[in-house]
Amino acid sequence: MNTHRTLSAAPPTPVAAPPTVLARRVARLREVAEADPRVEAVLLYGSWSTGEADALSDLDAYVYVTDDRDGPDLLGILDGREFVSRVAPVRIAHTNLFGILAVVFDDLMRGEFHFEPAGTAIAEIASWKGMIHFPDPEAAVLVDRTGRLTEAVRPLREFVAPDPVPTAERLVGELANWTLMAAHVLARGETARAHAALATMVSPPQLQLVRLLRGSTAHWLTPSRALEADLTADDVARHNGTTGRAEPEEVRAALRNSWAWSRELCGEAAARWGVGVPEDLHDDVAQLIG
Repeated sequence: MNTHRTLSAAPPTPVAAPPTVLARRVARLREVAEADPRVEAVLLYGSWSTGEADALSDLDAYVYVTDDRDGPDLLGILDGREFVSRVAPVRIAHTNLFGILAVVFDDLMRGEFHFEPAGTAIAEIASWKGMIHFPDPEAAVLVDRTGRLTEAVRPLREFVAPDPVPTAERLVGELANWTLMAAHVLARGETARAHAALATMVSPPQLQLVRLLRGSTAHWLTPSRALEADLTADDVARHNGTTGRAEPEEVRAALRNSWAWSRELCGEAAARWGVGVPEDLHDDVAQLIG
């Protein structure tokens, strides 16, 4: 049964009040930042900044450290772990592979904190246009001593959908490339690696292409977010067919289902936007998968 509903590219305007616990934690972060003269500005991102926060949401923030040319370089002086511990008791804290301080607070709330030099990092925000969207910049900007952060974030109020043609062309290429890798490692007998590749390498561009075709690009950077609410029941079912347990036959079936869906999506993109599809390569990948 084909289930349709109207899909919107732009995310909804925030209307609900944020959860009390997270709101208190955000308020405490503001207090700590305002009391620390080394902090010029703080920018919240993630579900808080889009009005989608709930009781299970993380606390995600950029902390911009002053780097006044007339004063010392204070970025090296600010200890991120000590700073975050003043917000709430921390159970664990580590710098992840992306250089972000990841923490778990005492109440199991997660947090991710970027500590950046204010001058260069705030200037880089202009490059976020088309990738990051802040429907309510005033809610996202938590602290701003100089006004530079507010000025940099304000242009991101407007939602910018991805440009369909070049985006679809890139995604068509990524789907063939990553599916071929998954097929190769599965043929080698690396079932767990193939299973992981389907979830981490194939699924994101696949879901982005679905969103592009359906006009539902609000959760572009994390295309699996709110999947069940954003896409049709048919699309959700097709996605579910690309997963399974890390058993050889289940992964092989998931890979076949995934590639069949990818080919249909690529064909739909070709028909709509004239995107080139390497049919010979697609046939070879299908034959390899079996």
